[in-house]
Amino acid sequence: MKIISFNVNGIRAIIKKDFYRDMMAIDADIYCFQETKATVDQVYAALDDFKGYHMYANEADKKGYSGTAIVTKVQPRQVTFDMGVEEHDREGRVICLEFADFFLVNVYVPNSGSDLKRLKYRQSWDKDFLKYLKGLEEKKSVIVCGDFNVAHKEIDLARPKPNYNKSAGFMQEEIDGMDAYTGNGLIDTFRLLHPEEVKYSWWSYRAGARPRNIGWRIDYFLVSKDFTSKLKDAFIMNDIMGSDHCPVGIELK
Repeated sequence: MKIISFNVNGIRAIIKKDFYRDMMAIDADIYCFQETKATVDQVYAALDDFKGYHMYANEADKKGYSGTAIVTKVQPRQVTFDMGVEEHDREGRVICLEFADFFLVNVYVPNSGSDLKRLKYRQSWDKDFLKYLKGLEEKKSVIVCGDFNVAHKEIDLARPKPNYNKSAGFMQEEIDGMDAYTGNGLIDTFRLLHPEEVKYSWWSYRAGARPRNIGWRIDYFLVSKDFTSKLKDAFIMNDIMGSDHCPVGIELK
């Protein structure tokens, strides 16, 4: 099974590019999209070319903001939306699919913002989201993927020193949040299989960052510790354009 995660930065915009061709070339079993910036109906219309797939979407109360979607060949046993915490459940950031052997959670973690106004809220989110994931894990293994909006270690961004404790995505509070995920039995699949590889999944639109590869790795697949034996590969597809992010993925045995 191949699973892809991709922050599309607007589903209605990206479908006008090479998005569908690129996704079909990947030939994944499941695609998890973040930052759809669309209503559920708009997402379904945009993804209409995904014939033979089951489709699920979550939307924010605020129009044109946030949002997540999953397109899957394999029909899940159950689908749930949000994490059951009212404070966090207004922005369409979480979809969970239950399969026979695992839960798959697609997440778009809140950005602390360029002025860090949401940093405190982000800390609350991380705490509650970890609790939600561990609750799922009491029943069966968890795969969680998406845009976590944090570079975990210095290796995960091109310019760690000028950004540390100055920029959203590399504040110590955000790093602590990721430490909590990985410190509570959720394994960073890419770093597990590629411990020294420098590869990024997001680049600013400013100053030609992508051609110069001045990027950040902020998109992840985390899996329950007992699920790592089923992991065949973890990868970052930074040759695929269309968004300021690129797809990341895993392949299961």
